[in-house]
Amino acid sequence: MTIVLQRGDIATVAADVIVNAANESLIAGGGVDGALHDAAGPQLQEACLSIPELKPGVRCPTGDAVVTPAFQLDAEFVVHAVGPLWRGGGHDEEGLLRRACRRALQLCDEHHAETVAMPAISCGAFGFPVHLAVDVLVGEARSALTSLENLRHLTFVIDDDEVEDAFRERLEHG
Repeated sequence: MTIVLQRGDIATVAADVIVNAANESLIAGGGVDGALHDAAGPQLQEACLSIPELKPGVRCPTGDAVVTPAFQLDAEFVVHAVGPLWRGGGHDEEGLLRRACRRALQLCDEHHAETVAMPAISCGAFGFPVHLAVDVLVGEARSALTSLENLRHLTFVIDDDEVEDAFRERLEHG
């Protein structure tokens, strides 16, 4: 069971499951979400929109995740994980990020994924402090790799210098 770091575009990575840093509406946005939607083709947006709204504008609440086929991506499935928007730290952002990551990895395992590619959920436009997010994501990944049945290899795919440095430091020094 391994966790590695890879620099690049997550939309070009081959894995059983690719995790998407999604928003509650599951409507294609920017960053990782936009890149995955662009690479997967319009069927990915159609699949996301076929997920019923739980309340107006919310198909997947913050702290949760849902699965769709991956369409033209080099994966079987996309797990859309909704991390929190950073609002200063007093709104359980850390707990919500932990739950989103944990649920994403559980869904990967339930779909028999051995290899998973995951971005730095909430670190981009959602404004989560990078080192705190990296601590949460790596901690949840390490926990998942020891407790889940199928998951064998997790690659954090990063395209930002600051985020890459934080992941490298956390993975190398605990």
